[in-house]
Amino acid sequence: MPARPAASRRTVLRGAALTPVAGLGLTACKGGDDRSAPLSEPVELGPESEVAEGGAKLYRDHNVVVSRSGDGTLKAYNTVCTHAGCPINKLDGTKLICPCHGSEFDVTTGKVLREPAVAPLVPLTVEVRNGTMVAGPQT
Repeated sequence: MPARPAASRRTVLRGAALTPVAGLGLTACKGGDDRSAPLSEPVELGPESEVAEGGAKLYRDHNVVVSRSGDGTLKAYNTVCTHAGCPINKLDGTKLICPCHGSEFDVTTGKVLREPAVAPLVPLTVEVRNGTMVAGPQT
């Protein structure tokens, strides 16, 4: 039986260099850190005045986005991507963009604008108490 050739130094070094990169890719796909946990109780977000009519504001610390329609109605959604559970950290106007795989969501409706996500964002309740917005899970 012929002997198997030994790996070259270049092959070994290339494999060693790529191992951490592959690990980062798997971590990004996982998205399952504590920051991606859904809200289990109401949280204070900030002053109602932070969200302009026709605009939106992303509250990264709580994985919540709040939008305000032209008539002043507030809507809130959980900002954990429904594709792979990554916390979404980019808001462009009224569009959320997931950093993991590029899914996009409309923050006024929660609907998917761009796959790979196919499920809409999870809606939350939002109300104003003494001028402060409070978001929580729907019951």
